[in-house]
Amino acid sequence: MPATPSDVNIKARWIAPMSGEGELLEAHTLVIRDGRILDVVPHQAAAERYCARVELDRPDHLVMPGLVNARTRLAPNGADPPAQGFWPDGALLCIANMLKAGITCFGGTGYFPREVAAMAMAQGLRAVVGLPVAEHPSPWAHGPGEYLTRALQLHDEYKGHPSISTRFAPLGAAALGDDTLGRLGILAAELDAGLLVSLHESRHEVEVSLRRWGKRPLQRFSDLGLLGPTATASHVTCLDSADLDLLRRSGAAITLCLESGLTRGQGVPPIEALCAPPVRVSLGSEGESGGAGQDLWSELKLMALHSPGTSAVHVLGAATRGGAAALGLESETGTLEPGKWADVCCVDLSGPATQPPDHPLLKLVFAGGRDLVSDVWVAGRHLLVDGRFTRLDWPALASRLDSQRAPATTAPQPPRTTENRP
Repeated sequence: MPATPSDVNIKARWIAPMSGEGELLEAHTLVIRDGRILDVVPHQAAAERYCARVELDRPDHLVMPGLVNARTRLAPNGADPPAQGFWPDGALLCIANMLKAGITCFGGTGYFPREVAAMAMAQGLRAVVGLPVAEHPSPWAHGPGEYLTRALQLHDEYKGHPSISTRFAPLGAAALGDDTLGRLGILAAELDAGLLVSLHESRHEVEVSLRRWGKRPLQRFSDLGLLGPTATASHVTCLDSADLDLLRRSGAAITLCLESGLTRGQGVPPIEALCAPPVRVSLGSEGESGGAGQDLWSELKLMALHSPGTSAVHVLGAATRGGAAALGLESETGTLEPGKWADVCCVDLSGPATQPPDHPLLKLVFAGGRDLVSDVWVAGRHLLVDGRFTRLDWPALASRLDSQRAPATTAPQPPRTTENRP
């Protein structure tokens, strides 16, 4: 029987499909064709069944699904709304840091969805782009009506796109009136569109909501029909027992942004309670304009340390299949299963930090970092090879960033761009 053609066969010491409880396949090959996973089989079976155009041997590596940063922001990340325009090189720096960290997909929020979508597409990343909804003027729109109109236009532009999708992303939810949220709920239901929203990020946010609307934010969104299976609530730091019960009953997913909460003095949410089924848990960095905040490895460590009853498999699952589920992409990515997109991260476990290489998933949670990531594929495209970018021009970007640095006595001013309004 003739061998089946494939584009890439990746031989690794371990493959972690992240599709089952603690499943770790030793001496297996990941077979990719037309951007999707064709098979995951032992080395010998792969050699007999498939004729690969490219064969890669990673003998000391673990291959796993690419990490999913379920909530972040590309540059800028300053004033709200930002006084400066979109900073392309700052956003490219964020993307470079994501790729170096093994992130293949992100959920982006902010005031520049069109630019973020175009940049993610150009650099080959998978993205769920938040369509901002607010009542204050910003670089994206002047009022709630324009926010919703422009959101619909961008949603239609990327409808059916293989790597870019959209979700509504209310900004400053406690400040949004019931009329605006009601219109948003109608549109989201008509389009079967998801929601990315930060809720219960701080005690102050909860107190403002109680004073202004007489309800806690989760209860208000639930009463307005905005809290359901297609909604993803991020941060959720300040929760009481009623909030937890409401989250479980709603079917909404959550995105933990642990480092962001700790650095802002808000603490951490009740992680172990949130990890109890049926809540879908994901991780997000929230992101910083400098780019370094795109790393999920610190989020993995924090989740493990603050929820000692949560296994390494579940912690890594939050950063892979959990992130895909939170962004509505669980049928397309997040695990290494035949038929799904080949969004893949390869980590080198031969270094001193991961020795001896027993319990590799546990080692990844506590010793993992971008220095271990060797290769990244998105939809079968090899975007990082042995730590080197294949599409992103890092020397040119680094040179531009260096030239844009202001003197130490002057605050950095990213270049302005003027957005073409439709």
